[in-house]
Amino acid sequence: MKLLPRRVALLVSGALVLAGAGLSPPAPASSAGVSSAGAAPVLYWSRYATQAIVAGRPPASSEVLLGIVHIAIADAVAGLGYGRPFKFAVRPDRGASPAAAVATAAYDVLRARVPNAAGLDATYADYLAGVPAGRAKDRGVALGRSVAAAVLAWRAGDGLGNIVPYVQRTPGPGVWEPTLPTPPVDIVLTQVRPLALRYRAQFRPDGPDALTSKRYARDVAEVASLGRADSTTRTAQQTETARFWSEQTAQQWSRALVQLAADRHLSLSGAAQMLALAHVSAGDSVIACWDAKFHYVSWRPVHAVQRADTDGNPRTQADPSWQSLLNVNHPEYPSGHACFTAGAAGALQAFFHTSHVRLVMSSLVTGTTRVYPDLSAVRSDVREARIVSGLHFRHSMVDGDVLGTQVAGWISARH
Repeated sequence: MKLLPRRVALLVSGALVLAGAGLSPPAPASSAGVSSAGAAPVLYWSRYATQAIVAGRPPASSEVLLGIVHIAIADAVAGLGYGRPFKFAVRPDRGASPAAAVATAAYDVLRARVPNAAGLDATYADYLAGVPAGRAKDRGVALGRSVAAAVLAWRAGDGLGNIVPYVQRTPGPGVWEPTLPTPPVDIVLTQVRPLALRYRAQFRPDGPDALTSKRYARDVAEVASLGRADSTTRTAQQTETARFWSEQTAQQWSRALVQLAADRHLSLSGAAQMLALAHVSAGDSVIACWDAKFHYVSWRPVHAVQRADTDGNPRTQADPSWQSLLNVNHPEYPSGHACFTAGAAGALQAFFHTSHVRLVMSSLVTGTTRVYPDLSAVRSDVREARIVSGLHFRHSMVDGDVLGTQVAGWISARH
């Protein structure tokens, strides 16, 4: 089975340059680097926000927080008189420092929502120290603070801080059971208010295939062969692809989005708007996805294969010793990675008005970089990666892709 379309170019390197990836701690900003109206302040704080948020946090809830921070950044930039606001309009102040406004908006939101972020106060202080003193700086701080206050008031009580207990449904054929002795990952998203959607179940998909269907049996056979931990049918390239996409998803995508903004030489407002649209679309895609996951609570391939003798389908065969190449601890349907990727890709397609967006993705797991000529190639790669990982059925990948695309389309049409 060929994992990547011919048109996908793979650039493999032995190691990633972490500074380019935006994962090393930000260096103190110089006045020359932050006083212009270029995109540097937006990219700087997008990198830092990612670093602060993803530390010890699962991908889906990380992405929701990134969406909140990037709304604040985008609306601070709009408040400078550049572009339209994403959520909150303030009186434009073209005399305010872009660097001070963006930094303060991001810092205030992070301070409230990620209070234990390592080095946050010092990073902000060092950054502001590089901004020339004067009225422009003071007005930038005031503008950023005003936007952040509006964003924080809007997100107060949004459910992201809730403690949500997991109640196991009666075990049986098709019912998900935890695959690790830890709480289900990001179950809190079943109670989180969306960032832009009207409600969590707005695009809830139809559900997993019937256990007795031919398509279900076909999907089980495919993942049983390719996704087995010791599979003899999965190629070395497929194994590498599975590992490539196993990095913390919010971190991996955020790095690529910042690089895309830099590669496209986006303006201050262009970078802020693109990043906000992508992160909000991906954030709401995973909120919608987790709503569906815990609505259907569909079992993972590991139990579907091990217990195939209980599914009522004569076309499936049980293998009690079967184990997947990778493991995640939340229900199978729909695929969170597919929802996330389609949400981000759909936002990029809307922003650039084309699907022919060259995207550079890197992975800290494999230490390699892949260059995709268009957004469909990224989505295809993710789809195959999660199947050969032993994590998902093909139907779940397809429906997750549709869900993320619907979410991104709905949000893009309104922002």
